[in-house]
Amino acid sequence: MAHTYRDDFPLLNSLDIAYLDNAATAQRPQCVLDAVTEFYKSKNANPLRGLYPLSISATESYESARDTVRDFLNAKSSREIIFTRNTTEGLNLVAYSYGLSNVKAGDEVLVSIMEHHSNLLPWQMVCRRTGAALKFMECEPDGTLDLNKVASLITPKTKIVACTHVSNVLGRVNPIREIAELAHRVGAVMVVDAAQSTPHLPVDVQALGADFLSFSGHKVYGPMGIGVLYGREELLDAMPPFLTGGEMIESVTREGAVFAELPHKFEAGTVNAADAVGLQAAIEYVKSVGFEQMHRQEVALTRRAMDGIRGIPSVHVLGSENPEEHCGIITFTVDGVHPHDISEILASDGVAIRAGHHCAQPLLAYLKHPSTARASLAFYNTEAEIDRLLDSLSTLRERMGYGK
Repeated sequence: MAHTYRDDFPLLNSLDIAYLDNAATAQRPQCVLDAVTEFYKSKNANPLRGLYPLSISATESYESARDTVRDFLNAKSSREIIFTRNTTEGLNLVAYSYGLSNVKAGDEVLVSIMEHHSNLLPWQMVCRRTGAALKFMECEPDGTLDLNKVASLITPKTKIVACTHVSNVLGRVNPIREIAELAHRVGAVMVVDAAQSTPHLPVDVQALGADFLSFSGHKVYGPMGIGVLYGREELLDAMPPFLTGGEMIESVTREGAVFAELPHKFEAGTVNAADAVGLQAAIEYVKSVGFEQMHRQEVALTRRAMDGIRGIPSVHVLGSENPEEHCGIITFTVDGVHPHDISEILASDGVAIRAGHHCAQPLLAYLKHPSTARASLAFYNTEAEIDRLLDSLSTLRERMGYGK
């Protein structure tokens, strides 16, 4: 039998489940599990400061993972790669260390209405503390941003523009490069939430014009608890540390401290070396599959799902009608049925989706949907799983007592 990528994922082969919650977290291939286990079996020591061989080996593995991430994002230097716990921590780091130091009363911070709370709440905090104004880029019903409208919102008062690369609700890919160009014309910095883009498409921080960009390992087939913040070196160099303590110092006296050079200035405490190695394995795995192959499979599955949903009059998909504009994310409603009930009924049929506001309450309020259901696909999903979703949806209202 020919090898299929699904064979690489132990959980998918051990459970009878159509796992369609990949935008929340992806499954891990065996190579990632092996990489983490092997680190603990043969290289487990505290990295960076130990001078004995085991610690040096742990340090080399940790820094090798950083180099892999640098290449993955096409950053200029590994000094621009900060390991974090997740996207949320990376965005908060920028808000606290850059935002509070560079935004003042009378300035403006611009975000899109599509932001995950992780790229909204930090900027609300910055504006509250500094007296700056928070402004929003509104989207069209299909999720598109009108660049003419965006341009009208960016003024000399704008200091930060923060935008998701891919909406976790609509799956829309936003024009980050064009928005960054508009931001840079007035001297603003561009902050990008890449949590939903890194699993689906190549991310080149230089081509995008990103000044800061954050993503999570667990969404790109890596371990939970490891994330990345990219920042332009000159910006990171001028920023104060986000956290202080061990590892991020050169020297400490009674009166103060000299902080470490980049990137370690922003990595306080014992580092998560094992999961960094796991992330490295995940990135290498993604490269071995290739984004083109992943995209073809995800679009084919999305098209199958959306075509099937069109045959169920009570089910309505949010966003674009084009399956190629969803990044595998299909957010939907069912007439008369609460999304939590949708999720529970599908779960009883062995179909795992997500229900709620998806940490994007302002967007759902804007779209006049307080809550929705979301199926999110990955390249390892199958046509049979899509059909299982459609079969469950086709009888859902009847099982809720609405009749045929």
